[in-house]
Amino acid sequence: MKKFILFSSILTMTILLSFSVDSAFAHPHHGNILINNHTHEPLTEITPINSMIGLEKSTVFFHAPSGNTLPWGFVEGKVANHVEGYPVIIQIFKNNDAVHFAQTDIGEDGVYEYKFRILNSDKNHTTKIFEGDYSVKIFKVVYLNQENMI
Repeated sequence: MKKFILFSSILTMTILLSFSVDSAFAHPHHGNILINNHTHEPLTEITPINSMIGLEKSTVFFHAPSGNTLPWGFVEGKVANHVEGYPVIIQIFKNNDAVHFAQTDIGEDGVYEYKFRILNSDKNHTTKIFEGDYSVKIFKVVYLNQENMI
């Protein structure tokens, strides 16, 4: 089975994290991610399932700074050619070890969002759930567009 590589110029997802310092984000129009003042280019691959649909995997990165004081982060995006009935699968890794998996539905307009805890506070005790560098893999089932495949 062939894999097709798509570069960031056609990436249609955004990852935004709610951090008070050194925010990490990917912008769907610019296709790059700024982490600690370093630019990272996300990569998207499509593996065909059959002649009409394929599994699109986007990999992006984020950094959770040690001084973060905000409790939430989220992954959001818009899939232009999603196949109805298939959710978005989100996997977060630190040093290639899985630390968080999630699934979220895609709206009729192709938009999805998943919100997750970065910090947990209980009776003035704060626990950092995410700190440091992470890779995020986002899986979507999409209709194949032969023109965009390399």
